[in-house]
Amino acid sequence: MTSYSVLDLSPVSVNGGTQAQGVRDTLDVARAAERLGYKRFWVAEHHSIPHLSSASPEVLLAALTQVTSTIRLGSGGVMLPNYSPLKVAEVFMELEALAPGRIDLGLGRALGADGITGRALGASGSQVFPQYFALLSAWLLDASGVEPFPSPHPFETVKASPAGPSHPDLFLLCSSEDSARFAGMAGVGMVFAEFIARADGGPAVAAYRDAFRPSIYRAEPMAGVATIALAADTAEEADRLAALIPRPPPRPGEPPEGERFIRRFRGDGPSVRAYLAEKLKKTGADELFVLTPGPTLTSRIRSLELVAEAWAPAEPV
Repeated sequence: MTSYSVLDLSPVSVNGGTQAQGVRDTLDVARAAERLGYKRFWVAEHHSIPHLSSASPEVLLAALTQVTSTIRLGSGGVMLPNYSPLKVAEVFMELEALAPGRIDLGLGRALGADGITGRALGASGSQVFPQYFALLSAWLLDASGVEPFPSPHPFETVKASPAGPSHPDLFLLCSSEDSARFAGMAGVGMVFAEFIARADGGPAVAAYRDAFRPSIYRAEPMAGVATIALAADTAEEADRLAALIPRPPPRPGEPPEGERFIRRFRGDGPSVRAYLAEKLKKTGADELFVLTPGPTLTSRIRSLELVAEAWAPAEPV
């Protein structure tokens, strides 16, 4: 099984693309990822960002269960402080019912939005995450018949629906060593977002492994790293495509342009494949999540095709 997966942000294509089309484009990218042999296809949650389309990963995942049949599908991630843990448990048990054994629930501790948008969402602060996480996990395990909801508890009579024979696999999205340790102590999978942290994933992977305790979810650690990579048929074409990609505003104190995008790698197929193979080795990750920020649907799929030549040469669509 390949160690490469896809994280898709549902970007808006340049030259007149819309957010609505960006959502539909993600379905085509998922079909391509499955055809090419990627292990997982995850979608993100972002709010009030004009060049990104997916504010409701759970809705997109429901659609993806109907257009794929083998690839694992997941959230990268659901921003848990924005929601009721019971509702998230029910949504993902329903997704598990639609695609048994193929659903991953990746959780984030942040809001996926700025503070004003967070208030509009009715979000709680990140400090609620440990409590929300524990409740969500308890409802998932109870609904799947793995472990009864703890008693005594004010919510012990509340049942997450639909009940089923299986539950989603649980992951924590991380951008620091502290959050990686939390994932390890909880005994769930961990994916470090290099493109958000703007730091190498190796230290977080090591922190996660050191802190890992076996749990109902997994006996062995599973550490992933999400990184940005854009492959094209030539290095010159990769540069041309990269110049078209919308840039987020810099964080306070960051230098302009090139330096602040140090985690973005682009080039021809061989150079990108070599970069990803080296990153997998250097970070000690079990799996790489490739975020391909191509400015058009065609460029995103072509990039995934070129990366997939590392394990299974494929003809362009």
